[in-house]
Amino acid sequence: MVKAQVLVAGRGKAGGVKVADTPDAAEKAATGILGSKIEGEKVIRLLVEEKLDIARELYVGLVVDRAAKCYTLVASQVGGVDIEEIVQQSPEKIIKRPVQPSEGFETFQARELAQALGYKGQQLAELTTFIMKFYSMAAGYDSELAESNPLVETGKGGFVAADLRMIVDDNSLFRHKSMLEESRDVEHEMSPLEVKAREKGLAYVELDGDVGIVGNGAGLVMATLDMIQDCGGRPANFCDVGGGASAERIADALEVVLSNPKVKALFLNIMGGITRCDEVAKGLLEVRKRLGLDKPTVIRLVGTNEEEGRKILQDAGIPSLETMEDAAKRAVEAVKGAA
Repeated sequence: MVKAQVLVAGRGKAGGVKVADTPDAAEKAATGILGSKIEGEKVIRLLVEEKLDIARELYVGLVVDRAAKCYTLVASQVGGVDIEEIVQQSPEKIIKRPVQPSEGFETFQARELAQALGYKGQQLAELTTFIMKFYSMAAGYDSELAESNPLVETGKGGFVAADLRMIVDDNSLFRHKSMLEESRDVEHEMSPLEVKAREKGLAYVELDGDVGIVGNGAGLVMATLDMIQDCGGRPANFCDVGGGASAERIADALEVVLSNPKVKALFLNIMGGITRCDEVAKGLLEVRKRLGLDKPTVIRLVGTNEEEGRKILQDAGIPSLETMEDAAKRAVEAVKGAA
């Protein structure tokens, strides 16, 4: 099997997984996949592994159930396809087992899940062991999502994770330094600005719009992106400076965002809790001085030391607004004015 190694799902449907029965066929498959794009991601690495004798394809996953405030194991007798389709079209084929944090995950729960998938005897024991190891791996790495799709039952009756992906909570990476080092191997799949932001410790994702966005808190930044979209604009990025950001950190974030030539206007959205509004204002002035900022800038400052922050900006001739809606509209209008 010749498999494209990219940070997106759906490789098989996109032609990124091919069967090769001979070395020549493997070379031909590799040549066809390398350099191609899957969901916009260029393929520059391949995984070549043994083809399995597949008797059945299953699905096993572990997700964070925020409503229940716990992990939930999800399994299905139908694997190798988009699990979202199964949830919508045949919800009865989805098996869910919540895992309470105070109790942990016990062997009997894994056995019940294996039984619900239709197994007994030696296969029941083997699948139970697999599910226990799968849970230990996913929870041990602080996963937000882990899934084996498909989990293959081989012709000999064993079980192999033919495909496995895991999304780890970035906030836990200080506990997994080896994973953090290994993750640097995928920097080739990131844009230059994303690499630069990562080096500065910023949460940054480059998008295809023209409104540069900086906020403090992932939820606030996501809401800001939505608000810009609702106002008819297009976000150029996601950039979260986190709580308690200093003037220097704010300056670093603004420098990264404004380095994107697509950005026509900047929207700085800050709700001061741990983050102090006066530090944000100082950071903005530092960037203006360092980069000679001349792009339209819209600022919303609310919270800790907001009066001090607004005075700093007012003295520098920079207006600030109180509501996200008004600020988002102003940012979108600024882009239209700069067009």
